[in-house]
Amino acid sequence: MQRRFFDYLIISFKGIAMGAADVVPGVSGGTIAFISGIYEELIESIDKVNLGVFKVWKREGFKTAWKSINGTFLLVLFSGIAISILSLAKLIKWLLHNEPVLLWSFFFGLVLASIIYIAKQIKAWSVKIIVAIIVTSILSYYITLAEPFASPDSPFYLLFCGFIAIIAMILPGVSGAFILLILGAYQTAIDTINNLRDGLFNGDMELFKDALLKFVLLAIGAVIGLKVFSKALNWMFKHQKHLTLAILTGFMIGSLNKIWPWKEIIKTRINSEGEEVTLLDKSILPSSYNGDNQMVLAIVFIIIGFGTILILERLGNQKNKA
Repeated sequence: MQRRFFDYLIISFKGIAMGAADVVPGVSGGTIAFISGIYEELIESIDKVNLGVFKVWKREGFKTAWKSINGTFLLVLFSGIAISILSLAKLIKWLLHNEPVLLWSFFFGLVLASIIYIAKQIKAWSVKIIVAIIVTSILSYYITLAEPFASPDSPFYLLFCGFIAIIAMILPGVSGAFILLILGAYQTAIDTINNLRDGLFNGDMELFKDALLKFVLLAIGAVIGLKVFSKALNWMFKHQKHLTLAILTGFMIGSLNKIWPWKEIIKTRINSEGEEVTLLDKSILPSSYNGDNQMVLAIVFIIIGFGTILILERLGNQKNKA
């Protein structure tokens, strides 16, 4: 596929959108990739990254090896994801604490539109497809009710968290950030990103070294998980596409409970910075919300989120026609 500079610029923006989604519990970067028309290319490109690349490099040169794994596409996309996560971590953390209803409203609209879009891709409906949607919806819903574990301290636990979270991040409808939340590692991951940046720019080497170690552990786990799961997912899309889409649709339907804007806090805990954060909550009606339910603004943000998917869908359609 021949791409121009503008094409790669659009891919970088899609990566930025994926990174922004991955930071928020309840939203999947994989969903953004799917809606924007790059999901199957992403999975297939990741699957091609293996030790055989070095043989191609040795035999035919770096340029051929780079093309064989769609290297420029992966580099541009993951650069966008990294830039987004590093730059938005503080903002997302602030919004989660100060404007949770509006933030969750935006992502509720985004995921709602995503469900409709992905379900439309299922062309061969059957009893098996319907059962798959129902079962995965129920499973995903009960996952959202799970109470997080304690914060991780073990290096091996961080490796495990990175491994599991990256699988969820590339799976549409399953939030890697939420999986980290359930595992008790979400705050650690957000703090690691913020401390990595703050330590580097403020010259605090102790803070930077500690954050770098945690980041490397999460990253190693993520790379292993990405490689292991991409092969299975690539096979599923090639051989059981409609069933795979049904499973993804079900996961997204069940995840709506987690991103419902109006919540009642059931349990809290004190994080590593001495702040009181939510440990467990439940969805409630806007009329039962303790405080200003911001109903009108929430509806506006739901519509904006819904509209964002329509824009991404159009971009994806243009890419497919090109």
